[in-house]
Amino acid sequence: MHIVKSVGVMSVAKIMGLIYACLGLLFAPLFLLIGLLGSLAGQQKSPFAGIFGVFFALLMPVLYGVMGFVMGAIGSLLYNLFARLVGGFEVEVELQPAMLTAPYPIIPPPTPSV
Repeated sequence: MHIVKSVGVMSVAKIMGLIYACLGLLFAPLFLLIGLLGSLAGQQKSPFAGIFGVFFALLMPVLYGVMGFVMGAIGSLLYNLFARLVGGFEVEVELQPAMLTAPYPIIPPPTPSV
Protein backbone atom coordinates (compact mmCIF):
# COMPACT_ATOMS: atom_id res chain seq x y z
CA MET A 1 0.00 0.00 0.00
CA HIS A 2 1.09 3.52 -0.80
CA ILE A 3 -0.31 6.56 0.99
CA VAL A 4 -0.97 9.88 -0.74
CA LYS A 5 0.20 12.35 1.89
CA SER A 6 -0.29 15.57 -0.06
CA VAL A 7 -1.34 16.83 -3.47
CA GLY A 8 -0.17 19.83 -5.47
CA VAL A 9 -2.71 22.59 -4.92
CA MET A 10 -2.16 24.34 -8.26
CA SER A 11 -2.08 21.11 -10.26
CA VAL A 12 -5.41 19.98 -8.78
CA ALA A 13 -6.89 23.46 -9.24
CA LYS A 14 -5.86 23.61 -12.93
CA ILE A 15 -7.27 20.18 -13.69
CA MET A 16 -10.52 20.87 -11.83
CA GLY A 17 -10.85 24.22 -13.62
CA LEU A 18 -10.53 22.54 -17.00
CA ILE A 19 -12.93 19.74 -16.09
CA TYR A 20 -15.57 22.17 -14.89
CA ALA A 21 -15.09 24.41 -17.95
CA CYS A 22 -15.83 21.35 -20.12
CA LEU A 23 -18.93 20.68 -18.04
CA GLY A 24 -19.96 24.28 -18.64
CA LEU A 25 -19.64 23.67 -22.38
CA LEU A 26 -21.88 20.62 -22.03
CA PHE A 27 -24.56 22.57 -20.14
CA ALA A 28 -24.44 25.69 -22.37
CA PRO A 29 -26.86 24.28 -24.99
CA LEU A 30 -29.36 23.61 -22.21
CA PHE A 31 -29.25 27.27 -21.18
CA LEU A 32 -29.61 28.32 -24.82
CA LEU A 33 -32.71 26.14 -25.10
CA ILE A 34 -34.17 27.50 -21.85
CA GLY A 35 -33.49 31.06 -23.03
CA LEU A 36 -35.17 30.35 -26.34
CA LEU A 37 -38.23 28.79 -24.69
CA GLY A 38 -38.42 31.67 -22.23
CA SER A 39 -38.39 34.24 -25.02
CA LEU A 40 -41.08 32.34 -26.95
CA ALA A 41 -43.35 31.80 -23.95
CA GLY A 42 -43.26 35.38 -22.66
CA GLN A 43 -46.42 37.45 -22.63
CA GLN A 44 -44.60 40.67 -23.44
CA LYS A 45 -42.59 40.99 -26.61
CA SER A 46 -39.33 42.30 -25.18
CA PRO A 47 -36.23 42.41 -27.40
CA PHE A 48 -34.06 41.44 -24.41
CA ALA A 49 -35.98 38.27 -23.49
CA GLY A 50 -33.68 35.77 -25.21
CA ILE A 51 -30.46 37.69 -24.63
CA PHE A 52 -30.16 36.53 -21.02
CA GLY A 53 -30.16 32.86 -22.01
CA VAL A 54 -27.49 33.48 -24.66
CA PHE A 55 -25.46 35.59 -22.22
CA PHE A 56 -25.50 32.90 -19.53
CA ALA A 57 -24.76 30.15 -22.07
CA LEU A 58 -21.66 32.03 -23.23
CA LEU A 59 -20.61 32.90 -19.69
CA MET A 60 -21.25 29.45 -18.22
CA PRO A 61 -17.99 27.72 -19.28
CA VAL A 62 -15.97 30.61 -17.87
CA LEU A 63 -17.91 30.68 -14.59
CA TYR A 64 -17.76 26.90 -14.24
CA GLY A 65 -14.02 26.94 -14.98
CA VAL A 66 -13.29 29.65 -12.40
CA MET A 67 -15.43 27.96 -9.76
CA GLY A 68 -13.82 24.58 -10.50
CA PHE A 69 -10.37 26.16 -10.12
CA VAL A 70 -11.29 27.79 -6.81
CA MET A 71 -13.03 24.70 -5.43
CA GLY A 72 -10.15 22.47 -6.59
CA ALA A 73 -7.67 24.71 -4.76
CA ILE A 74 -9.78 24.78 -1.60
CA GLY A 75 -10.39 21.02 -1.75
CA SER A 76 -6.71 20.20 -2.19
CA LEU A 77 -5.73 22.55 0.64
CA LEU A 78 -8.26 20.84 2.90
CA TYR A 79 -7.03 17.41 1.79
CA ASN A 80 -3.44 18.35 2.64
CA LEU A 81 -4.53 19.62 6.07
CA PHE A 82 -6.64 16.55 6.89
CA ALA A 83 -4.05 14.13 5.50
CA ARG A 84 -1.54 15.53 8.03
CA LEU A 85 -4.02 15.00 10.85
CA VAL A 86 -5.50 11.57 10.07
CA GLY A 87 -3.45 10.18 7.19
CA GLY A 88 -4.02 10.18 3.45
CA PHE A 89 -5.64 7.91 0.90
CA GLU A 90 -4.32 4.38 0.77
CA VAL A 91 -3.61 3.33 -2.80
CA GLU A 92 -2.52 -0.08 -4.03
CA VAL A 93 -0.27 0.18 -7.07
CA GLU A 94 0.77 -2.71 -9.31
CA LEU A 95 3.60 -2.34 -11.79
CA GLN A 96 3.13 -3.97 -15.17
CA PRO A 97 6.20 -5.74 -16.65
CA ALA A 98 6.02 -3.55 -19.76
CA MET A 99 6.19 -0.43 -17.58
CA LEU A 100 9.59 -1.37 -16.16
CA THR A 101 11.45 -0.58 -19.40
CA ALA A 102 11.41 2.66 -21.34
CA PRO A 103 9.55 2.55 -24.68
CA TYR A 104 12.43 4.44 -26.32
CA PRO A 105 16.20 4.62 -25.76
CA ILE A 106 17.19 6.83 -22.86
CA ILE A 107 20.39 8.04 -24.56
CA PRO A 108 19.83 9.20 -28.13
CA PRO A 109 22.12 7.72 -30.78
CA PRO A 110 25.02 9.95 -31.81
CA THR A 111 24.43 12.11 -34.85
CA PRO A 112 27.05 12.04 -37.60
CA SER A 113 29.02 15.25 -37.97
CA VAL A 114 29.01 16.89 -41.38
